[in-house]
Amino acid sequence: MSVDARHQTIIELLQARGRVTVAELAGRAAVSEMTIRRDLEALEQEGLLQRVHGGAVSTISGSYEPTFAVRSRLGSEAKALIGRAAAALIGANETVVIDAGTTALAVARALRGRRQLTVCALSVPAAAELGDEPGIRLIAAGGDVRAGEQSFVGPLAERIFEELRFDTFILSVGGAHAVDGLTDFNPDDARLKRVAAASSRRRIVVAESAKLGRVSFARIGPTQLADVLVTDGAADQDEVTALRAAGVNVVIA
Repeated sequence: MSVDARHQTIIELLQARGRVTVAELAGRAAVSEMTIRRDLEALEQEGLLQRVHGGAVSTISGSYEPTFAVRSRLGSEAKALIGRAAAALIGANETVVIDAGTTALAVARALRGRRQLTVCALSVPAAAELGDEPGIRLIAAGGDVRAGEQSFVGPLAERIFEELRFDTFILSVGGAHAVDGLTDFNPDDARLKRVAAASSRRRIVVAESAKLGRVSFARIGPTQLADVLVTDGAADQDEVTALRAAGVNVVIA
């Protein structure tokens, strides 16, 4: 197992269980315990975990947004599938808003190589992903950059939606609940999402299966704000059924 694969496995196990042991990780990865200790040390230096005797514990609180660095290491395969499925829903000549967040970034990656698109990026990573694409006209929303997340927020970011109207908004969320609606962790991000959604003809929500049925801190809008929700194959069937009953077209990537 490669270093990157081991690191992702460690982070995903911590996300699911909160604690891992060196012995368990060494057995899973078929490497020495010394190698795992070096992995844990490297991940601790990134702020992704805390080492304890015999293993490590998660530094992620369920009440707060995991950092971009943590989320970028979680569920990368599922996010790539979601990204490709969402990108396939975008036709030529469309004007598209790409939200901040790691799943929306996967959509931006899937749009590379496309032609005849205008894309407005709501984050620095999405803008960087598409900045050199000759077939894509790129607009950066601008405004304040939220530290760590690298999302654009604030009045300057919102102002672009006073002047422009878009075909599709690729909307990332912290939670998608059939009754409580679409939510996110940060109120500033949620406000910009609401403004972008109001300026877009169609809203495609991209959300990993773990976000279905979850409710986060800041409300974006009702479930029906989503015209389409793209998720992965691990989605709970009851949550999918509830979202469809609420009027959302759920696509399983």
